[in-house]
Amino acid sequence: QVELVESGGGMVQPGGSLRLSCAASGRTFSSGTLAWFRKAPEKEREFVAAMGWNGGNSNTHYANAVKGRFTISRDSAKNTIFLQMNSLKPENTAVYYCAAHNSRLGVSRVWYAEYYDPWGQGTQVTVDS
Repeated sequence: QVELVESGGGMVQPGGSLRLSCAASGRTFSSGTLAWFRKAPEKEREFVAAMGWNGGNSNTHYANAVKGRFTISRDSAKNTIFLQMNSLKPENTAVYYCAAHNSRLGVSRVWYAEYYDPWGQGTQVTVDS
């Protein structure tokens, strides 16, 4: 049973930065996909970023809204994935969730929440002056 635990959320002013972490326990992924989604009040859950890997090869995917500002990375030794968020905007305010899939998802599926299980409990990010 894989468990995902997010951390690193908080409140930041517009233009600021935060780094989210998602630690996976219960299983070591030799291949897989870990992704970040977010849900803002009164909005649908949306894809933010994902990293898929198979052995030593990995690839990343980003939503257009965060390209150039957010970076996803992984520490395989710690079974942890990170989301570095720079130049934050008020519209980035949301609960951010980490989610996993047990193989590297292809480009046609990586964007969709239905392919991920399990999910973390979420961490709140608030961007406000």
